[in-house]
Amino acid sequence: MSIPDINNLLTLDVETRLVLVQKLWDSIFEDAEGGSTLPLSPPERELLDARLKEDDDDPESAVSWDEARAELLRER
Repeated sequence: MSIPDINNLLTLDVETRLVLVQKLWDSIFEDAEGGSTLPLSPPERELLDARLKEDDDDPESAVSWDEARAELLRER
């Protein structure tokens, strides 16, 4: 499979690039939902496993996406 020239993609208008990004992200999500494994290094896998365990051990400590997003936007 050939990868498109990134420089050509970067010349596209913002709206088109956003559509491409969304389509790419959707395809990655669909692959993951279909059972494909995402390429993770051992340290990344360990970190994700630790975070999942942390959530399983104390689900009340999690914050919603709305709360996390609001905090991130406040820090700008």
